[in-house]
Amino acid sequence: MVVFTDSQITDERFLVYMNDLLSSGNIPDLYSTEDKDALINSIANKVKAAGLPQDRATCWNFFLNQVRKNLHVVLCFSPVGDDFRTRALRFPALVSCTVIDWFQPWPVDALFSVGQT
Repeated sequence: MVVFTDSQITDERFLVYMNDLLSSGNIPDLYSTEDKDALINSIANKVKAAGLPQDRATCWNFFLNQVRKNLHVVLCFSPVGDDFRTRALRFPALVSCTVIDWFQPWPVDALFSVGQT
């Protein structure tokens, strides 16, 4: 699991990577050719066990599907101000490829009720 808050954004270009990761599970050019070959070789047996051909493209797609299936990203962004709206427009996967939970302040009686159960 990756936890990422809006206060950790030091460069807006990082959101390009996050947008790619959320939308496709793939960040282009993240891995060097050698690293990509090592990944493909390491999952070849799993690809074979799944009954798929062991060519490079199939192995890479199998890896990306495993990333999509297993990676969980928690984004903690404040809706206060224009930053959230601007980022949602510039990087649509931040909204369209996530589940949004809005947390509002709890009433005092609700906090006591939860604390007593």
